[in-house]
Parts: sequence; C-alpha cells; structure tokens
Amino acid sequence: MTRPAGIGNVHADWMGSLPSKLSAMPLRHLAVPGSHDSFTFWVDVHAPVGPDQKVYVKYLATMFSVLAKKVMVKWSMTQNLTFKEQLDAGIRYFDLRVSSKPGESGNEIYFIHGLFGHKVRDGLLEISSFLGRHRKEVVFLDFNHYYAMEAEHHVYLISMLQEVFGSKLCNNCAVENVTLDYLWEKKYQVIVFYHHPSAQGVPVMWPGNKIPAPWANTTEPIKLIEFLETTLKERDKQGSFHVSQAILTPTVNTVAKGLLWGLRSYLVERNLPTIMSWVEAQRPGVDGVNIITSDFVDLTDFANVVIKLNNLLLSEQNRKPR
Repeated sequence: MTRPAGIGNVHADWMGSLPSKLSAMPLRHLAVPGSHDSFTFWVDVHAPVGPDQKVYVKYLATMFSVLAKKVMVKWSMTQNLTFKEQLDAGIRYFDLRVSSKPGESGNEIYFIHGLFGHKVRDGLLEISSFLGRHRKEVVFLDFNHYYAMEAEHHVYLISMLQEVFGSKLCNNCAVENVTLDYLWEKKYQVIVFYHHPSAQGVPVMWPGNKIPAPWANTTEPIKLIEFLETTLKERDKQGSFHVSQAILTPTVNTVAKGLLWGLRSYLVERNLPTIMSWVEAQRPGVDGVNIITSDFVDLTDFANVVIKLNNLLLSEQNRKPR
C-alpha cells in the first residue's frame, strides 16, 4: 500500500479551523486521530533489547540471536512517520512508552517498544516546536508504560515535561470543561497523562484513569470490531476521555508465521480495509467515539477520515429545533 496523496501538512491546523460550534464542545465529544506506539518510526538496532520485551520478542531473541534485532525491527515498528510528520498529517494523540537504559549512567529516558527509540527529550522538543508554529493545535501525550524506571527517573521525566512545554501544559481539571475555546483562552496546548503515582500532586499531570484505552489483544479484525463496539457502549458518560484502539496485536504464533514479512505486511495491511470501514461508520459525541488510534497512520487516509467524523456533530446541531 502506498502513502495517500496529500498526506503532507494538509491537517496541520485542523483544530484551529473547526467551526465555533465544535470548538465550544467538550473535547471528549470530538473525534481525534491518534497513533499507536507513536514513536516507533525509528528504533536503535545497536542498543540492547529493551526491558519491555514481550513474549514474542523473547521468542525472537532466543531463537535467532544475531538476526533477532533485524527481525524485531519489522515487528517493533508500528509507524512510518516522525512526530512532526504525524502532527502535520493531523495526529493529535500520542501513545508513549518509555524506559531508562539499564547500565547507563544518569537518568536519560528513551522511547521503547521491544527496541530502544529516540531520547524522549528530542521527541518532546519536536512536538513543542510544532505547537509553537500552530498555536491553536492541542495534543494528548499519554505516558502509559514505564520500564526500568526508579523514583529519580520519574522526577527527571516530569521535570523535563514541565521544562519543555512550560505554560502550554493544561492543568488537571474536570474533563467536561476542556473545550478548544477554553484551551485557546488559557493558551494551553498539551494535556499530559502520566500513569504512575509519581505524578500525584503535580497539577499539570493528568491521571491515567481520565483516559481509558481498552485493548482488544487480538489478531482477528472481527473480534477487534466487536470489542471496540462493546467498550464504546460501556464508555463513561462523563469524567474521562476515551481511546478506541483500532489495532491488531500479534501473538508468538503470528510472528512465527509471518517472521520475515513483519507487522505491517503480515498483519496490518491486509486487515486495514475492514478496520477503516468500522472507523468510517462511527459518530463522535456523548456516546460515540473520541480518540481513535491506528498503526501506520500513513497507509490510509486515517487522520482525514477521523477528523471528518466531526462534521456529523454539525449536522446533528443543525437538526435541533430552534
């Protein structure tokens, strides 16, 4: 599959371009495109295998030793686009997993998914630079997995987030109050979710329970869609955002069968049409979708499809009696 024409920066300012009726709505009612394992556009094949290694990664490392990392790259990478490219394409939610490097001195933190990625600071600076040029755009940064991190690492990361984003960080508050109008007025552009007790008491760190992201953990698209439908029906009516993870997850058996093809060729590409059909049929709103994440967001017109779902909210408003 090839990258859709016009992926560029066509949606670099989509939030700032929304009609006033939508910018006045709670963000939890809008459809927002996100990426799964957002940072995996580059992984370091020369660094040690990460402490987050899953069962299938251990399997690869054990069975293939020297060749393992080359194979692991194909199964660890879930995105092709850099942070800037994802932002230009309209992605506004980032799924972030981080780790220290065991044995390395200091408190440096890296992105991780089986293999180590870039330093977290470099990624945050790239995002901050984009936000500086696009003042009405807002991002969700969801730090949901931590590996090989002691108390001092968390202090370092939380301080780093505050240093890089400063006054752009939105204070934890009632989710229902968070509209684009509210964020623009306060000049907030970043909502950080920090799924760890270390962030308790830090006003600009939102708790993980305000952004549930149910995980289907299946290789079968029909089971995935059933799961997405069920969890949407169970979505809280208030108090949190909601992430629909429109992703398939490989098992050891999947990796063994598609070893040389990799995640993209063996599992994602063949099932994308089914998954995208589900996305296209969704509606945002109180009982509808909010944030939707995907692997390889550049393989289809994913971000554009999700953003356009917000037009349904306009038509609903127009139908209301005056």
